[in-house]
Amino acid sequence: MSNIIDSNPRDWNIDASWTLFLDRDGVINERIMSGYVTTIEEFHFLPGVVDAITQFSKVFQYVFVVTNQQGIAKGLMSERNLSEIHAYMQSQVEMVGGKIDKCYYAPGMASAKNELRKPKPGMAYLAQRQFSSIDFSKSIMIGDSDSDIVFGKNLGMKTVRVATVEPMNVEADFTVNSLEEFAKWIIK
Repeated sequence: MSNIIDSNPRDWNIDASWTLFLDRDGVINERIMSGYVTTIEEFHFLPGVVDAITQFSKVFQYVFVVTNQQGIAKGLMSERNLSEIHAYMQSQVEMVGGKIDKCYYAPGMASAKNELRKPKPGMAYLAQRQFSSIDFSKSIMIGDSDSDIVFGKNLGMKTVRVATVEPMNVEADFTVNSLEEFAKWIIK
């Protein structure tokens, strides 16, 4: 069941000029707690996600994935491994008529001072440089961690949290149990 914190997505006036930013692990695919998805074989979509992204593709101007991937800095996978995972993810969505316009990732360690790593805004600014019509005030960030929500809030986006077992210290504008549930909220 949804938890409305201070707004209802149906009141956000979402149209084809809006942009959707999605975290990956725990939102799109099963998260490996205390580990990393390093191969296509370890990448498992969460229930209803492919259909949800397909629905989002019909509503939003752009759909992006923004993901912290420090497993690269730790040497647990290469950027090529990550590229293969993202190509697979995108192809599965495209096979049912959806799209993910681009995947952005931060390969550095959490301890590093890196503008790309969420909650820093680097991935969003990179997307905006490449897709100049992005307006952060007409954007939504969906994630399952405080850093995802802070990332969105700092850029003036609406924020949606996918509920998780992790403690929440930052309130999102709206909370759902899954991406599939959020799709039902905004698809009219």
